[in-house]
Amino acid sequence: MPMLLAEELEVAPEQVRLEHAPPDDTRYANPFFGEQMTGASSSVRAFDEPLRRAGATARVMLVAAAAASWDVDPTSCRAQTGVVTHTPTGRTLTYGVLAATAAALPVPDKVPLKDPKDFTLLGTPTKRLDTPSKVNGTAQYGIDVRLPGMLIATVAASPVLGGTVAGIDEQKAKAVPGVRQIVRLDDAVAVVADHMWAAKQGLAALAIRWDDGPNARLGTADIVQGLAEASETTGVTARKDGDPRSALAGAAKKVEAVYESPFLAHVTMEPMNCTVHVRKDGCEVWTGSQVLSRAQAAAAAVTGFPLARVVVHNHLLGGGFGRRLEVDYVSQAVRIAKQVDAPVKVVWTREEDVQHDVYRPSYYDRIAAGLDPRGTPVAWTHRIVGPAIVARYLPPFFKDGIDIDAVDGAVQLLYDIPAIQVEHVRHEEPVLNTGFWRGVGVTHNTFVIESFTDELAAASGQDPVAFRRALLGKAPRALAVLDLAAKEAGWGTPLPRGRGRGVALLYSGWGTYLAQVAEVEVTGSGDVRVRRIVCAVDCGRIVNPDIVRAQIESGVVYGISGALWGEVTLKNGRVEQSNFHNYRVLRLNEAPPIEVHLVRNSEAPGGIGEPGTAVTAPALGNAIYAATGKRLRKLPLQAGLTLVAR
Repeated sequence: MPMLLAEELEVAPEQVRLEHAPPDDTRYANPFFGEQMTGASSSVRAFDEPLRRAGATARVMLVAAAAASWDVDPTSCRAQTGVVTHTPTGRTLTYGVLAATAAALPVPDKVPLKDPKDFTLLGTPTKRLDTPSKVNGTAQYGIDVRLPGMLIATVAASPVLGGTVAGIDEQKAKAVPGVRQIVRLDDAVAVVADHMWAAKQGLAALAIRWDDGPNARLGTADIVQGLAEASETTGVTARKDGDPRSALAGAAKKVEAVYESPFLAHVTMEPMNCTVHVRKDGCEVWTGSQVLSRAQAAAAAVTGFPLARVVVHNHLLGGGFGRRLEVDYVSQAVRIAKQVDAPVKVVWTREEDVQHDVYRPSYYDRIAAGLDPRGTPVAWTHRIVGPAIVARYLPPFFKDGIDIDAVDGAVQLLYDIPAIQVEHVRHEEPVLNTGFWRGVGVTHNTFVIESFTDELAAASGQDPVAFRRALLGKAPRALAVLDLAAKEAGWGTPLPRGRGRGVALLYSGWGTYLAQVAEVEVTGSGDVRVRRIVCAVDCGRIVNPDIVRAQIESGVVYGISGALWGEVTLKNGRVEQSNFHNYRVLRLNEAPPIEVHLVRNSEAPGGIGEPGTAVTAPALGNAIYAATGKRLRKLPLQAGLTLVAR
């Protein structure tokens, strides 16, 4: 973001200082969504033009102010590194000296932006402005908030969605040194104390009794059964080319499959937290949020105060990935703080977070294709079954019964197939709250599509890369990243026994093309070790290549965790996982070398935060098939491979 501004403003990045904007949809809305939001890999896509235009407009006004002070033509002046110079005479004025005068000038309607060929900053590897503070510990995350007289609270919510508190032992909790107060809500209990340890010990001493409510008997099998039954019904058509039914019926060979994807937790490294001070005249909130104006509105709704009397301070996120697109944690913290006569920082333990997340949904997909005698696809049908998150989260974007997120990556199918149909069967899952997870629909659709594409390649006796290449005649950018990834990964060269390479291709609503080749080793006992990941990325015009690489590396690491081990299961309405011992994530010693190769062009910028995650699961699954001959259609892959091995 600073680079976009600095390029047109003609300042060095280190001359830019970052501040968190206050909640204000009028001034700071993400133009894609109409509200103040960071998510959906949209930051550069949404703010490329507005920030560049802001910089260019300010530069023109500063130059105009300097020219007026010298009584010269503005075209005889140039701006560079925060200084305006009158070229013929060498006279200079700094932006700081000119700022007040420039601010009083009329704002030009529309100033020209630089031609990309004239960029001096954009496209170069530039150091991030926030790295030093993150390294030396001065960076302020939500959990770092310290206020005079502040107390700490931790929470236990009903372990079953829809359950309520039936009883507690307050006296035992209050006997714990440091415990100040017990706050009881309908569906949760909080212990307020001088410090976190006292709050945790007090919460354990409460011996809470729960009324589990109507969902007490539900388990994972019930969820999957509901999805499977829904998959037998016709969904809303999101894309239809040609006559898929007839083409499928007349195909020389028909291939069908069912794919399943589980619930996934976010497990953000910074524990979920929110600090709140409710006074008689207003409310103040300190937290890290991806949707600051929603956080403000949530606090206002709980307190009854107008928005003007709710102040929200935003902080760095120790991991968001969509979890902090929700405001449930803000609402609960404010409900607790209303009963506390002091600022209170609410911290959710890892166990509480894992068992009360807003999960990536569980999905169930039926997919089929028809091949002609040469093994070329002539028909493709894909029925996606799962909830409609957008209908809840962004109702204006839910149109004609189509959830644009649920079908993301599926409706943009790149392969040149004459008959295609993509459907979405909306099936809400009552036992868990579901939301965004570093991409949602596309994280499971890409797994289904690219795994099934490999199945078709195998059914036609073709190499997976060659099979895809033949279908990408109308998608040259996709073909380019596929060729680059295959070349850099050494596709087709021999590997030791027990190893395999898998390829996957991604294009979605993010506007980015990405191909990944994963190399895995599968041991005799069925354990998977990822040995190497090679990515080729075309995200259009690149702002900072170092950040693109870092985002892809981060996305791949997140994707490996989700693909190999990520799974939230239910028993008697309760989430069975609770911490990293049974919700496993990739560890440092398990991380593979990740190579990121960038394609440079002048296309519009695409999103980069989520694509690395979405493409990883199918690349790994296809690599496991290459190594073992075992096709896995259900995530997580490690559990599926272990089950097959038995």
